[in-house]
Amino acid sequence: MLRRFWNWFRSPSKMAIGAVILISALGGIFAWNGFNAGLAMTNTEEFCSDCHMNDVVPEYRASAHYSNRSGVKAICSDCHVPHEFFPKWKRKIIAAKEVYAHYTGKVDTIEKFEAHRGEMAEREWARLKANDSQECRNCHNFDDMDFTQQKDVAQQMHALAQEHNKTCIDCHKGIAHNLPHMAEVQKNFIPDDLLKKSEEK
Repeated sequence: MLRRFWNWFRSPSKMAIGAVILISALGGIFAWNGFNAGLAMTNTEEFCSDCHMNDVVPEYRASAHYSNRSGVKAICSDCHVPHEFFPKWKRKIIAAKEVYAHYTGKVDTIEKFEAHRGEMAEREWARLKANDSQECRNCHNFDDMDFTQQKDVAQQMHALAQEHNKTCIDCHKGIAHNLPHMAEVQKNFIPDDLLKKSEEK
């Protein structure tokens, strides 16, 4: 039997080669679709709510990203998961560690979550700072903003931010969630250099 298989392997028929190619192609299609379905499922608000219903979900649902006059809604993954393939993979791997932390009891209660909120927020702010707030800019872009439709202070700050190459997260921390209770985080998140420039105008 092994000899027959070896002979077939060394000189397979066209039908056998076609069958192997067809099975491999179908297997690849099913695997890719399953992978994408898994990614899509873990990007839903419902999936995130399974762990976060009692901590950050109520904060998010009270924000303009959840409900606003225009009806444009940003869900969790719009802000926390990059759209690009490799950054998305990296974020998903890190998120797996966060899910592990929840199920092993590190942040499975509101009290434990609050105790770690500061370090988690700092980590997410650093990620957004490093990628120039890409997830924000998927919807909000300086080049597409009509500053004349903004309040005076917003016009000034956005113009200064653009001029000094600042990114969204420099000023807009706590945009959809409560800020952490930590002494080193100031209540005013406008960077000092921008604040001085604004006061000079």
